[in-house]
Amino acid sequence: MKQKFNIIESTCVPLPLENVDTDQIIPARFLKATTRDERFFGENLFRDWRYRPDGTPVPGFVLNDPRYGGEILVAGRNFGSGSSREHAAWAIAGYGFKVVISSFFADIHKNNELNNFVLPVVVSPEFLEELFATIAADPSAKVRVDVPAQTVTNLTTGRSESFELNAYKKYCLTNALDDIDYLLLQKEKIEAYENR
Repeated sequence: MKQKFNIIESTCVPLPLENVDTDQIIPARFLKATTRDERFFGENLFRDWRYRPDGTPVPGFVLNDPRYGGEILVAGRNFGSGSSREHAAWAIAGYGFKVVISSFFADIHKNNELNNFVLPVVVSPEFLEELFATIAADPSAKVRVDVPAQTVTNLTTGRSESFELNAYKKYCLTNALDDIDYLLLQKEKIEAYENR
């Protein structure tokens, strides 16, 4: 169920790795699924890092570490590179992340996240490093993402940065609308135009 984005305040899951590609986010063998079963994809997010071939959890991988949790994934530079599979965004959303923070996203993956109600927040490399350090020192540290104001704040240090967000996508996120919902809201205007 789609929810309106307003202010998201949460603990974070740190993934301080650069160049995480979509095959690492959701391995290719899961692309056979053509319907979006959020639970299925969420359970297989980072599957090959998270589980051994026999299905047992890999000790030390961050999603298996009970110290870390929350609705915000903090990832290294160049997140979502590689193939354009939308399944990667499905997996991130299915796991329960509402926000991914990085200093750089691959363009197609960034758009796939937005289309699947995951907010990609681009911050400076310095702010990202500060977040990683804060979370490493205190896994209970929280970050606030204010979507209307387009700011992200490290609540431990008080430091904030602004982030860019396309006005159309901002409207959709803050009103819980996907592209089809938005078009349906314009039905009367479309019909009036056609009648003219």
